[in-house]
Amino acid sequence: MNVNDSEVILSILGGCGYTLTENMEEADLILANTCSVRDNAEQRIHGRIEQFLLAKKANRNVRIGIVGCMAERMKEELLEGGKVDLVCGPDSYRRLPELVGKLRAGQKAIDVQLSRSETYAEIIPHRLDKTGVSAFISIMRGCNNVCSYCVVPYTRGVERSREPESIVAEARDLENKGYREITLLGQNVDSYRFTAEDGSVLNFAGLLAKVAEAVPDMRIRFSTSNPHDLSDEVLETMAAHDNICRHIHLPVQSGSNAMLEKMRRKYTREWYLERVAAIRRIIPDCGLSTDVIAGFCGETLEDHLATLSLMDEVGFDSAFMFQYSERPGTLAARHYADDVPAEEKTRRLNEIISHQVRSSARRYGSQIGLTHRVLIEGPSHKSASDLCGRASNNMMCVFPDLQPGVDRKGRYADVRVVGSTSATLLCEEI
Repeated sequence: MNVNDSEVILSILGGCGYTLTENMEEADLILANTCSVRDNAEQRIHGRIEQFLLAKKANRNVRIGIVGCMAERMKEELLEGGKVDLVCGPDSYRRLPELVGKLRAGQKAIDVQLSRSETYAEIIPHRLDKTGVSAFISIMRGCNNVCSYCVVPYTRGVERSREPESIVAEARDLENKGYREITLLGQNVDSYRFTAEDGSVLNFAGLLAKVAEAVPDMRIRFSTSNPHDLSDEVLETMAAHDNICRHIHLPVQSGSNAMLEKMRRKYTREWYLERVAAIRRIIPDCGLSTDVIAGFCGETLEDHLATLSLMDEVGFDSAFMFQYSERPGTLAARHYADDVPAEEKTRRLNEIISHQVRSSARRYGSQIGLTHRVLIEGPSHKSASDLCGRASNNMMCVFPDLQPGVDRKGRYADVRVVGSTSATLLCEEI
């Protein structure tokens, strides 16, 4: 989402004469687009600001800005420190030219007003993907779920869905520019709901079908799904369209009903497992990944073991795994003690990682002998004589380049899996 927001920012600033530079010493304006989901992300930004100040010592005319969720959360605190000139929240990017104008007039600039309608629908993002193969399309902004640990509703505001024709237009624009794959983005894509002037309603399954049919030669992915809202209609839409990739990212966070209730996740362990069963029934070859939090407030050893058992029962392809870090202003910060000791959080996280590594090894190993159609992203990072790309199930495939010297980026290759690691399928081209 932050990559996509950065692309929107670049498009807006491009309209008033700014161009992107990779060299900080050349910059007139340095912006850090920030995330507040975890404390570690915010701490990294404080370190980056110190780097930016070194650039400012060399060029006093350079201006420094913080945009995104951290700007929304910390507001005046960032300006009061004297290190930052501009603070702009995620719903205020249209005002960036005006805010930058204030900087040039010697004033500080801040706008962190949240919106109930802003979706940046008609802005064509300035694409940052260097391969020119995959791109993001934001279909909605904000979130209404208010999970007790999550800061997003406070930094990105209420949920609002983007007008579907603008989404389709952006997909077609990407197709015309040579992109081969798009990812539809939302904090909870399954709650996408657009009401037209005639009163008709388009849900996420309808949008997914609309985009897939508008650009039949492009691959379609989406993220992120919420287990509470993932419907059979979405799964059946995926199964009905060959160009919708067979992969779902379905965050579970915990395998304990007590923790799920405390997290305000709106589903139980049993509900989650039923959704996984539906995925496997309707899309048997679907890849499945998840998010897991270790050491949430009040988590007992029994709760932790419930998470491990769920992971073993489901057998995820991959997972994003984190220690719980308290976020100021959230329901959990206001009402629950962050009472699992740091060393115990680390121990539990390491157990979660170990279980997932074994699960990934099994899942990737189960692909040996199967064939996949791979969208080539370019040379492998480890060897220029190999190509890499993702299968529909989102597994990374690496295989020898049979046409050295030919740029095959963005083309398809049919491959057979001959070996695997816990994160890569080793293949041969058919």
